[in-house]
Amino acid sequence: MGFYSEKILPDLIGCVCSRGAIMKQRAKVVPRAKGQVLEIGMGAAANLELYDTTRVERLIGVEPSAGMRRKAAEKLADTTIPHDLLDAGGEALPLPDASVDTIVLTYTLCSIPQAEDAMREMRRVLKPDGQLLFCEHGRAPDPGVVRWQERIETIWKRIAGGCHLARPMDQLITGGGFAIREMEAEYMPGSPRFAGFDYIGMATPA
Repeated sequence: MGFYSEKILPDLIGCVCSRGAIMKQRAKVVPRAKGQVLEIGMGAAANLELYDTTRVERLIGVEPSAGMRRKAAEKLADTTIPHDLLDAGGEALPLPDASVDTIVLTYTLCSIPQAEDAMREMRRVLKPDGQLLFCEHGRAPDPGVVRWQERIETIWKRIAGGCHLARPMDQLITGGGFAIREMEAEYMPGSPRFAGFDYIGMATPA
């Protein structure tokens, strides 16, 4: 899996996660980022083009995959936004307490192994008046779709970099110490329902 995860998977995920429908979902939250911005699971830096350069003081991206960091670094080389790209996962953020103004979480929480730990870490590093902007796919509201999500999740995780299909994203966010202030939940147009139910919104420290 090492060759697949570091050589093949970054290109596959980079392609899939930057397609038009997904970019439209990302665009609902990413331009709202401001101040010191932390992006969890930067991946291939698909969000980079969506940031408002007049609002972002510094962009800190964390990404545990070396293959993904290589792809992100290529894009970051051309940006005017001051930035850092760190080899780290969401479960152990190498940042001080209450040090960032905005956390951007897009199509990442599904694949973090210890999602609950990662949410607590995000709560730790976010300022008391900061914001968590999220756009995640997860557990669908329809029992028939959930049955398919749970049925294929094991094999799906193997081919999609540990991506979980049926995580209840709203519960993970609130369980990590956040209060959801805005949220829309919908099936993404053009995506298979088992992988396309999105939770999009903004949360603040509870």
